[in-house]
Amino acid sequence: MSILNEICENLQKGKAKIVKELCAQAIADGLKADQILSEGLLSGMDIVGEKFKNNEVYVPEVLIAARAMNMGMEILKPYLDEGGAQPLGKAVIGTVKGDLHDIGKNLVKMMLQGKGIEVIDLGVDVSAEQFFAAAKENGAKLVCCSALLTTTMTEMKAVVDLFEKEGYRDQVKIMVGGAPVTDAFCASIGADCYTADAASAASAAKDFLTA
Repeated sequence: MSILNEICENLQKGKAKIVKELCAQAIADGLKADQILSEGLLSGMDIVGEKFKNNEVYVPEVLIAARAMNMGMEILKPYLDEGGAQPLGKAVIGTVKGDLHDIGKNLVKMMLQGKGIEVIDLGVDVSAEQFFAAAKENGAKLVCCSALLTTTMTEMKAVVDLFEKEGYRDQVKIMVGGAPVTDAFCASIGADCYTADAASAASAAKDFLTA
C-alpha cells in the first residue's frame, strides 16, 4: 500500500499520531506537501464526509478523523506555505446573533477544511456586521450562517440584507443551515444555498469556489 493510501486509511480511523508520523515520512521520502494533502488527508476526509452523509459514521468519528487531519496539517503547513500552495478559497462561518449553539457549525467547519477551504471561524452570537467585516477583510467568497433556534433564524435575513445594503452581495455566496432552516426559508431571505448536513454543505461550498 502506498504511503498516501496509508495516510488516507489511518485518517479515516482517526489515528492521529500515525497520520502525523506518515506525513513526516512522506515529506522525508520527497513527496510534495500539496500531493500529501490532496491524496492523503483530503481524500480521507472526503470518504468520512460521504459516510457521515449516509449515516455510516457519526459525529464522534468525524471529530477524531478531523483531529487526525489537523495533526497531519501541522507537519505539512510549513511546506505548503513554502511551496505557495493556495487554499481552494476562504469561508467565513459563525452561528448567528442570539444563538450559542456551535456543534453543527464546528462540523461544517471541519468538513470545509476537509475540502481544502480556509475557514475563518467567528464563533457564536455573531452579528450581521461581524459577518460582513470578516468577509470583506479576508476576501472570503463564502459566508456560512448557522442557527439552531427558530427565534434566531431571522438574523440570517439581517446578514443577507446588510451585504445587499453595502453593495457587496455579488462578491459572496451566502450559505445557511441548522435544524429549523429549510430550502424555502433560504429562498425567502435571498440566501444562495441551504444544505441539510455538514458533508453536503462542504460539497456545495467546493462547487461554489470552483465554479
